[in-house]
Amino acid sequence: MAMFVDQTKIDIQAGKGGDGAVAFRHEKYVPLGGPAGGDGGRGGSIYLVADSGLRTLMDFRFRRKFKADNGENGRIKSQYGRGAKDVYLKVPMGTSVYDFNTNELIGDLVENGQKLLVARGGRGGRGNIHFATPTRTAPEIAENGEPGELRTLRLELKVLADVGLVGFPSVGKSTLLSTVTKAKPKIAAYEFTTLTPNLGMVVLPDGRDFSMADLPGLIEGASKGVGLGIQFLRHVERTKVILHLVSMDPNNGRDAYEDYQTIRKELAGYTTDLTAKKELIVASQMDIPGSEEKLAEFKKKLGEDVTVYPISSVTHQGVKELMSKAADLVDKIAKQEAEKPAQAEVEEKAYVYNAKKLDDHFEITRTGENSFEITGERIERLVQRTNLDHNDGVMLLARKLKNMGVDNALREKGAQNGDDVTIGDFTFEYVE
Repeated sequence: MAMFVDQTKIDIQAGKGGDGAVAFRHEKYVPLGGPAGGDGGRGGSIYLVADSGLRTLMDFRFRRKFKADNGENGRIKSQYGRGAKDVYLKVPMGTSVYDFNTNELIGDLVENGQKLLVARGGRGGRGNIHFATPTRTAPEIAENGEPGELRTLRLELKVLADVGLVGFPSVGKSTLLSTVTKAKPKIAAYEFTTLTPNLGMVVLPDGRDFSMADLPGLIEGASKGVGLGIQFLRHVERTKVILHLVSMDPNNGRDAYEDYQTIRKELAGYTTDLTAKKELIVASQMDIPGSEEKLAEFKKKLGEDVTVYPISSVTHQGVKELMSKAADLVDKIAKQEAEKPAQAEVEEKAYVYNAKKLDDHFEITRTGENSFEITGERIERLVQRTNLDHNDGVMLLARKLKNMGVDNALREKGAQNGDDVTIGDFTFEYVE
């Protein structure tokens, strides 16, 4: 049986933009050729796409790292580099996507085909065709491509079942599911029988159908995170109808009414009050001798205006009527949802690598008798994006560093002629 995975962590790396080229025209009949280095192509972005054919996050259990290709570098003759293909990762409908480090919800993928951009590829660097001026007609300057975004995501799947079965362990949820669907849940008489949700389709004689989930067993304190509770409640969130099963076994030593109230209390204590959902109260295990008396006592405590549906999954007593009533409620709620004003399509929320304003602040640290290291967001990005293979690029970087106040700051730190200064992967010699 395929294991149900409802939460997983993945690392994604969008592609780096291609580097801009430094090149010049050398055609026979173009005596003053000028710069002809093209721009680099954009790096590949990564999207998550909801797919109705998937039921679990199993695909991500054994492969957790995904990387898009880098953009192609710019070429000679002013040709742009080719942009890399985007990567589309399929996830089940009902997947919530969170930033693993900040816990921020990036988006919910609930409709088939819905896309969410989760890592944008870096822009390509500009080639030297962009740096020509009347006074600098042959610039040996080009930009390197931007890095693609690196992110760690948490994917969380909330079961998209129309009907959810809730109740204490061993009240007959798994048995009912296996009776009315083709699902084959593992059934046993001990706490936490169902550690993962089992899904099945109920097909009625009149042609109507709905999906049903047998949800993990619940214990008191679940809404506060005790045991498997929060995992259980996460799956209840998106069900349209709750079938609340209460055991009428007179020999289990439990009070049916107290069990019912405990589960209701847990549903109410969740972050979103789940008691507002449509609920059918189901008295299960009615084939056991003495169950009628226990049911009468249970109904008395609930009150006369509350409907209880007595069933036995063993003898099939009341099961057909219960499924028909559940289908009626599912249809009614689906109709109400369809009548609501159509929501605007979920915006593709993109996290652009360069979206935030980079901090101009930098720090200088003495790393040896004759060496210094400079760190800072903007200054490191500047070095990253500058093509240092050509003298013009190095001179341009030197001017920008001087304008940022780096020369004066190094002097104040005691830098002498010939000292080594490192920024990221780039090391240069300090000159007064």
